[in-house]
Amino acid sequence: MRHLIDILDLSTEEITGLLDQADEIIAHPEDYRERCKYKKLATLFFEPSTRTRLSFEAAMLELGGSVLGFSEASSSSAAKGESVADTIRVVGCYADIIAMRHPKEGAPMVAAMHSTVPIINAGDGGHNHPTQTLTDLLTIRRERGSLDNFTIGLCGDRLCGDLKFGRTVHSLIEALSRSTGVKFVLISPEELKLPSYIKKDVLQAKGLQYSQETDLAAVMPELDILYMTRVQRERFFNEEDYLRLKDSYILTPEKLAGAKKDLRILHPLPRVNEISTAIDDDPRACYFRQALCGKYVRMALILKLLEA
Repeated sequence: MRHLIDILDLSTEEITGLLDQADEIIAHPEDYRERCKYKKLATLFFEPSTRTRLSFEAAMLELGGSVLGFSEASSSSAAKGESVADTIRVVGCYADIIAMRHPKEGAPMVAAMHSTVPIINAGDGGHNHPTQTLTDLLTIRRERGSLDNFTIGLCGDRLCGDLKFGRTVHSLIEALSRSTGVKFVLISPEELKLPSYIKKDVLQAKGLQYSQETDLAAVMPELDILYMTRVQRERFFNEEDYLRLKDSYILTPEKLAGAKKDLRILHPLPRVNEISTAIDDDPRACYFRQALCGKYVRMALILKLLEA
């Protein structure tokens, strides 16, 4: 039995296989409509989510399966003090696979240690979000044709905004560190810089090219991918710091004036105000196509873990 807790749980070959299968599902959805017939997915979301939860549910439904679960901790027995381990043991009696989001880092790993069915980490605190990473990789590959040789202010991808608490950023760096020719440009305020352990254990340990910047406009002309993230209010310890930093970077049409014609703009969503809505109709804006890719790559992952 396999779980997906961290993107590094998957080999490069397995990631390629999942992306290939997602492309196949996009091309021939009719071939997959009953692949998970009579199978049940439990979505256990201990903190709010729209895209991740609904995309998992849509993925299972489009595979012919069914869905059960909850969308906030207050509507589960966690509100009564039940442990993650006990919740997982119980839900495993009712479902064939579980997608779990939890505010505490490491909670999905605890779940996997006690589960009788596959566990998918749908985000744990500021730690990992492997299915968002798979979504990002599928989007980049479909938009660019390859996961190699680009600048992302991150060696092909640009990460901008909250790098300290952004679990999507941490997982994406880990995944792209396996590609070749990717330059990482890390753009954030000083207070929200990428954690030193990511720089030391991933970027520096693997000899990857990266730079740290605070001026988005200055690096815009060199970027192939601009990966925007919101400043996450829920990860701050005090309101004052959040209010001071929340508008650090706002992408407007004016700031795109010096950008490449084939730049691609990604965002894991939800957006607050860090990308102007005036950019939504720009062909370089990929974030809504990115959300759709999330459904297809989760369909591929469910099939893999259920061996369906």
